[in-house]
Amino acid sequence: MRTNDDHSNETDTKQTHYQPRGLSDRIAYRLVRFMRFFADVFFAGRYGHRAVILETVAAVPGMVGGAVQHLHSIRRIKDDDGWIRTLLDEAENERMHLMTFIEVAKPNRFERFIIMLAQGIFYNLFFLLYLCSSKTAHRVVGYLEEEAVYSYTEYLEGIDSGEYENIPAPQIAIDYWNLPQDARLREVVIAVRADEAGHRDTNHDFADQLS
Repeated sequence: MRTNDDHSNETDTKQTHYQPRGLSDRIAYRLVRFMRFFADVFFAGRYGHRAVILETVAAVPGMVGGAVQHLHSIRRIKDDDGWIRTLLDEAENERMHLMTFIEVAKPNRFERFIIMLAQGIFYNLFFLLYLCSSKTAHRVVGYLEEEAVYSYTEYLEGIDSGEYENIPAPQIAIDYWNLPQDARLREVVIAVRADEAGHRDTNHDFADQLS
């Protein structure tokens, strides 16, 4: 369970951008921008559904990275320096984001099919990428999380302006982030955005360590 204190300061999620430094960084950045283009086309102004698709993809890398790092550790008989736990915690955190926004957006059967399709495609592509270049894979995640922070900031601005209804927070979110029982969607978005900022920094740091 997360504590609400961890997310009380909105300035902790200041938008930052890691400038690409080499070919693999540029490939990672362009790939994420390509994905962003499709998100903008298909989910413009539908941030609840956009969050569902975003978290469907975001829940994959931590599990893939954790599994591969686990196999590397036991094969090399070498400590993982905490990478496995960090990545698996990230995967669990992103899964809870998805469960939360499923309650908010309530996708229909077709949209749930798209979720399964996106998971299947992205899992296999990311697994191959991680095997070929774990540095590039972590950089991709870092850039994905940059986009997530940006998207949730836009979502928050829409809630504050009245464009999106500030509905009551789902109980699953209240329990996970230890929010007040009368919490609203705004508090959930702040909590999720703070998580994404942490994942952004962690994955860029992992990529730097692998450089």
